[in-house]
Amino acid sequence: MSQAPARVGLTDTRYFMPLSRLGAVQSIERGILAALDHEWLRVEWIREDIVRLKISRGGHFDEHPSYAVCVDLNHAPIPPFTVAETTTSLVLRSARLEVIIGRDPFTITIRRSDGSSVMTTATGPDGRPRAYATLNDAFAFHRVCARDDAFLGLGEKTGRLNRKGRDFILWNNDVLSPHGEAEFAVGRDPADPRTKNTSTEFDPYYISIPFFYHLDQTGNAAGFFLDNPYRVHVDFSPAETYGICALGGQYTEYVLAGPRIADILEGFTWLTGRLAPPPIWALGYHQCRWHRYSQADILALAARHRERRIPCDTLWLDIEHMDGYRVFTWNYELFPDPAALARQLHQHGFRLITIVDPGVKVDPDFALFREGVANDLFCRAASGELYIGQVWPGRTAFPDFVKPEARTWWGEQNARHAQLGIAGIWNDMNEPATGDIPPYAMRFNGGREPHERYHNQYALLMAMATVEGLHTAFPNQRTFVLSRAGFAGIQRYAANWMGDNCARWDHLWMSMPMAMGTALSGQAFIGADIGGFAGDTQPELFARWMQCAALTPFCRNHSAIGHIDQYAWSFGSAIEQIARNAIELRYRLMPYLVTAFMRTVETGEPVQQPLVFAYQYDRLTREIDDQFLVGRDLLAAPVYTPCTTSRQLYLPAGEWYDWHTDTRYAGEQFVVVPAPLDRLPLFARGGAVVPLWPDVPASTMGYYPETIELHLFIPTHDGVYTSELHEDDGLTLAFQHGAYYRTLFRVERRGHELTISGSTRGDGFTECARTSFTLVVHGANPAMAEVNGTPQAFVNGRTTFTNRGEAFVVSFTV
Repeated sequence: MSQAPARVGLTDTRYFMPLSRLGAVQSIERGILAALDHEWLRVEWIREDIVRLKISRGGHFDEHPSYAVCVDLNHAPIPPFTVAETTTSLVLRSARLEVIIGRDPFTITIRRSDGSSVMTTATGPDGRPRAYATLNDAFAFHRVCARDDAFLGLGEKTGRLNRKGRDFILWNNDVLSPHGEAEFAVGRDPADPRTKNTSTEFDPYYISIPFFYHLDQTGNAAGFFLDNPYRVHVDFSPAETYGICALGGQYTEYVLAGPRIADILEGFTWLTGRLAPPPIWALGYHQCRWHRYSQADILALAARHRERRIPCDTLWLDIEHMDGYRVFTWNYELFPDPAALARQLHQHGFRLITIVDPGVKVDPDFALFREGVANDLFCRAASGELYIGQVWPGRTAFPDFVKPEARTWWGEQNARHAQLGIAGIWNDMNEPATGDIPPYAMRFNGGREPHERYHNQYALLMAMATVEGLHTAFPNQRTFVLSRAGFAGIQRYAANWMGDNCARWDHLWMSMPMAMGTALSGQAFIGADIGGFAGDTQPELFARWMQCAALTPFCRNHSAIGHIDQYAWSFGSAIEQIARNAIELRYRLMPYLVTAFMRTVETGEPVQQPLVFAYQYDRLTREIDDQFLVGRDLLAAPVYTPCTTSRQLYLPAGEWYDWHTDTRYAGEQFVVVPAPLDRLPLFARGGAVVPLWPDVPASTMGYYPETIELHLFIPTHDGVYTSELHEDDGLTLAFQHGAYYRTLFRVERRGHELTISGSTRGDGFTECARTSFTLVVHGANPAMAEVNGTPQAFVNGRTTFTNRGEAFVVSFTV
């Protein structure tokens, strides 16, 4: 293919050829194999709550459709199931799901064990079911929904969190490229905002994840992962049906029972992998800018942060640090000694990250290019010639990451680069972006496989290569890779940022549903460029964006070349103080953030959660995407409009404390709270224990405090409430072998008596300096407590007691 395919109308499949009749059925290890016209259908139990459906093409199954699924299904337990046949249907049952296959005509209906619906095949205008149909290399299917249902997921998408009423394309796209804009404007009205790449409705974006939730009118959710990396069109615009069309590859779909969103996300990340544990410094504040810095400039920038007391963990270098944009090189006129730079930054508590693009300059004098050619490591065209694209260095070749030897080679380059003292790798332009030359002639696996199969997987494979190389060189260290593009499973290797946004208020708003939709799709380590990448930001916008981003998983200030300065201090002392306060809050919350990230590592639970994740049976939450939960116990409602001094927001069930004033609110109501420029509305859940660092370090480097504050927000109702704290060295993988503390806090209220107890597991870690906890009470003013049986006074709502990882009990009267 040399150019983009024409848009496929999903509601018009009159030329598609349906498969309509089920034939002979035979039992296989995990389910059944059945003839389906001239093809084959497989239904297989992966877990009792996950079933996989596959349909062959040309009589053959593709057993490895993508690199998304990483669980070893050959060794996964086979859940108990039954198969029953009638003259009209085939019924497979596990403890959680029932799959009913209609024989003639072919249909698929899936229900939970309680009879609630998971999916039902839709019928077309002619009354015929549209379970599965093909047209050349494409296939499509249509299913039933209701007018008030919601759809969530699909990864990085513009617009509202609820995808109902819109259609989408899954194809990784260099959004601000004029080619990336023009290609996807084809077939749309020029007035349609989706034709403008800076619009908050433009589609597609950099990350494509063919996974979504169908949330019905009762609040029950089901999950669907189409393991197909080709270009996919998803149409949620009809009122009572939805359709999906893949332009190539085979049909392989995992259906997840739910009905809880959290259980679906746990299952999806079990299939595709959980977040790699990030180093603690990656959770800090990052300063980046596309700018022609020198080594002296970077050292001065580091000193400026320290002089102005702006906490910061990393400084980043964009493409201008390279020699003619040749990847893994340095412009030695600007950076005469990169290793010395990394050492000097480290002495001041900073780490250094550099950009690494996949495009390798076509230059016979460039050793990396010669090496790649000599070992046949670059992508080829159908002719057998090297595929040549156009990116920053001009003519560029692209590593063929489908080849294991190319991934190994690329990983070695990254490891060698990191040995200079580079702490993390920033993968950009990896959609792959190819500039003025269309990407479709780029083929993979030595030119044997088409571009379309691996386009959406290119960033995943690049990140895989990078991380494997870093792990080989630094086997016990946590890695940090940031990627612009991605596919299902990218969270195993890299964080993502949301690409080239704009310095506009609507892009600040967009960063919230976009991040939450991506987090629901498995990638929890996500964030937007603070202040906006393109365009000149404004002081008020910058302040509001900093407040919002300080509570998101990835917090990086970044802007494009040729625009005004947007450092924390660039807009005068008042805005600088607002930025400082926001960053300082993030650092004080670090123990809480670390704990939230570890839950993601263990279960897939997002750090930045839409309200519908935790409150899916509250119908209001599915339409709320301008506020979010930070972990389980904090709720943020950022301001995203100018000249705003108050904010209306929704508080879900429970009770909530205003972080700034300790005012207590009942849940399940809308409230209006003050939001002057120096305040982001933030609430803590009643009954929660929120752990904070006692002060604000300049960076996380070497910071292991002697005490951690436990901020207890008193519940007004009797009951038991739980929270957690995870502590480890923050840098290595030693926690996987027991070098950590995990404390479970149990808060119980009975009348006026309140007890908080802590139970701890883990063997501790060498760096741990904590010798005490400081309990800080909100919502009451107790005078005395009993700590492990000994009376102890509160002073201004605080009391400190010795603790080095052992269990404890504190009780007092409220």
